[in-house]
Amino acid sequence: MRNSGERGPFLIIGGTGKTGRRVADRLRRSGQDIRIAARSAPTRFDWFDEATWEAAVSGAAAVYLVDAQDERAAERMRVFAPFAVKHGVTRLVLLSARGWEDSGDPGMLATENALKGSGADWTILRPTWFMQGFTEDETLCAPVRAGEVRLPSGDGLEPFIDAEDVAEVAAAVLTGEGHQGRTYALSGPRPLSIGEAVAEIAKATGRTVRYTPVSEEEYVAQLVKDGLAVDHAAFLARLFGWIRDGEDAHLSDGVQQVLGRPPRDFTAFARRAAAAGAWND
Repeated sequence: MRNSGERGPFLIIGGTGKTGRRVADRLRRSGQDIRIAARSAPTRFDWFDEATWEAAVSGAAAVYLVDAQDERAAERMRVFAPFAVKHGVTRLVLLSARGWEDSGDPGMLATENALKGSGADWTILRPTWFMQGFTEDETLCAPVRAGEVRLPSGDGLEPFIDAEDVAEVAAAVLTGEGHQGRTYALSGPRPLSIGEAVAEIAKATGRTVRYTPVSEEEYVAQLVKDGLAVDHAAFLARLFGWIRDGEDAHLSDGVQQVLGRPPRDFTAFARRAAAAGAWND
């Protein structure tokens, strides 16, 4: 594994996003040289503009990857990963999702499989839903601010993970030894229903926030009415349906494996976010 004495920066693709900016911050604070690449970053990177790739990977030996986030992600990874290896990259760390494996749909793992065929040392991180979805994703944050969260997740359970834990794991994998060819499933320490998570937020903020279960059809119709594309709305409903059906309720010990400590709890996250004003109008 690369250490701080080896050549070139750590490249963070998606370095302005939910996990990428946290990975970059952790590496920077530990004295590492980093390069943040994204469509809006000083080092411009676009999965669909291959002319942006060479400047991003040049001189880098280790890369943190957030994929193209659409149905073309696997195809883009099949092209990019060997390109990166050809240009000297030896370590690729991919942010995936635990739900992709749990879905039972082999197509969900196509991006992971594309990475594995690249010829580089690879590590895959499969987190559960981020706690920060309640603070940074409008599909959850806006309803919390409005006082009612309406979702098709029933009373199903999800062991939400703090994105700070994901970033700390990623930084450890990028800079440490023994992670080649490993896949780490990452979850929080306890499963919560959406209703329980919303109740934690209400308690932390002192505000009235309620959870109302709705059908997938009702949820999709509301999202489309609000301007979201039908396909995207249906995909979100499917994800929340996995929670409803208990597909992702189990715990994983990847944080403990990599960091030697338990993951952060949702209560601490909610208190921290409330103190920072995350749900203020």
